[in-house]
Amino acid sequence: MAKQTRAWQRMLSGRRLDLLDPTPVDIEIEDIAHGLAFVARWNGQTRGDYAYSVAEHSLLVEVIFGRLCPQARVADRLTALLHDAPEYVIGDMISPVKAAVGPDYEELDKRLSAAIHIRFGLPAATPQRLKKQIKKADRISAWMEATQIAGFTRAEADRFFGAPDMDMIADLSIHLRPPVEVRADFTARHAALLQEMPR
Repeated sequence: MAKQTRAWQRMLSGRRLDLLDPTPVDIEIEDIAHGLAFVARWNGQTRGDYAYSVAEHSLLVEVIFGRLCPQARVADRLTALLHDAPEYVIGDMISPVKAAVGPDYEELDKRLSAAIHIRFGLPAATPQRLKKQIKKADRISAWMEATQIAGFTRAEADRFFGAPDMDMIADLSIHLRPPVEVRADFTARHAALLQEMPR
């Protein structure tokens, strides 16, 4: 009889998350914040003494989203903050790797996103219009990261991510910080948004 492959991961909270069938009760924000604070974007190919983490990126995307959509509901801002949350268990794959892996990666990401969203009172699937708005904020963040820490010229970044409205991001910059600081800020921002959510 063939040995069954393990498809779950034990989290620091003690939860056991089944990657093939994730449930909201096994999702904890502390696990998400910890994982994302230690996952490097750009496969770690960035300048500086610390990796630029997915948690830091998520904080920036939420700020940019708020500027793009100043009338957005708190739930939408929380969705923006959590837009890459599944990466706390599946890591951050650069786009060429995602393309090579194929639809299985997307399915896994969808299952995890649904469980995470339900856990925090959001719709399991993000509405298409909101998804597009968050994607726009995500691409602006990627442009900033590309030009400030990942070695892209502005012309290259414009080609891959689109040229942003420079006035909108003039006061924003990329932060490279120890994971423990980013983890704390991500957790605090999540708590603040949950507090503002209508009951």
